[in-house]
Amino acid sequence: MKMTVRMKIFTYMVLLVLIISFTFSLTTQVYTADLFDQFQREQINADYLSAAPEEQFEIFKSFFLGNTRLEALLQVTHGARLLFFVAIGLLFSFWLSGVLTHPLKKLIAAIERVAQGDLNVKVPVDTKDEYGKVAQTFNDMTFRLREAEEARRRLVADVAHELRTPLSVMQLKLENYQQAGHHISPEMLLRLHDEVIRLNQLVDDLHVLSLAEAGRLSLDRKPLDLTAHLERIVDDVRYEAEEKGLDIRLCTNSRPVTVMVDARRITQVFINLLTNAIRYTPRGGKITVKIEDRVIDRNDFFTCVSVIDTGIGIPAEELPHLFDRFYRVEEARSRHTGGTGLGLSIVHHFIRAHGGFIRVASQPDEGTIFTVYLPEGNVT
Repeated sequence: MKMTVRMKIFTYMVLLVLIISFTFSLTTQVYTADLFDQFQREQINADYLSAAPEEQFEIFKSFFLGNTRLEALLQVTHGARLLFFVAIGLLFSFWLSGVLTHPLKKLIAAIERVAQGDLNVKVPVDTKDEYGKVAQTFNDMTFRLREAEEARRRLVADVAHELRTPLSVMQLKLENYQQAGHHISPEMLLRLHDEVIRLNQLVDDLHVLSLAEAGRLSLDRKPLDLTAHLERIVDDVRYEAEEKGLDIRLCTNSRPVTVMVDARRITQVFINLLTNAIRYTPRGGKITVKIEDRVIDRNDFFTCVSVIDTGIGIPAEELPHLFDRFYRVEEARSRHTGGTGLGLSIVHHFIRAHGGFIRVASQPDEGTIFTVYLPEGNVT
């Protein structure tokens, strides 16, 4: 059983009372024994032994009450006892205050180091009481701060890299056009325009993602027939899929499945998932969009949409980082095909903003399944 700080203080105070009681009892016994020895030496004689019991009691009583030396000794002993107990109490209080404040001193020192920018500080967790919980919470906080700082550094580096790529292409092409000294054709301008579009898309994605991560993403929720909506989305990407030689289809039951969502945000979610599936599924592969309603998970009902492909798959060690910003399973893969590395992160945060979540299962060279869980609510 772990002891709380309150229990420890109570235990220490009980210990102090026991020490004082034991000391008082011991000194009283010693002093009383000394008086008995003195009475035996001075009063017990032939006259005392031959006296009646009542007379013996009176002699014993008069010895204790009438002995002036005893009265003086009692006063001196009382003062000594008082000083002794006060000293013990002060020493015990000093020790107890040190015991109670020692963990706080370690925590204060660690907080000062964090204030100076040292996020690698860690407070030892020596107990399981409130102090131990505070120390563990502090260690968890510094761990999250380190993660946030590392994420910030990666974000700055990734943004700089992603912005540098289209800007470098535009600069190089403009310099070549300028050195050539002849008229710029519409085809050349179109290439520059593609880089501008890519740069603008990256900035827009970063802006939307920052709003979603901060919980400030505005949603225009309205009842939406998810079945009909997904049919339109699949039709929109069908040409791209068939051009690559892929079979894409939607599997659903006959009745409509209605959810309360922001149609524009949900469209972007499934467009991103289907685009990824098309991008990483080899020719001749298959992509299936499957809808299931009233799926029970975590004691709640959800509408589930699975995007299933027979693509190249994702290694198991890559799955935990799949929804991180700018994360790519293969560094050159998304950049070569025009992706910004933000699509899945946007998907993740858009779904969370709707109160849902997303799961992924994958096997290399076998395919990937992304399953979106959208909460079912009262649709009016």
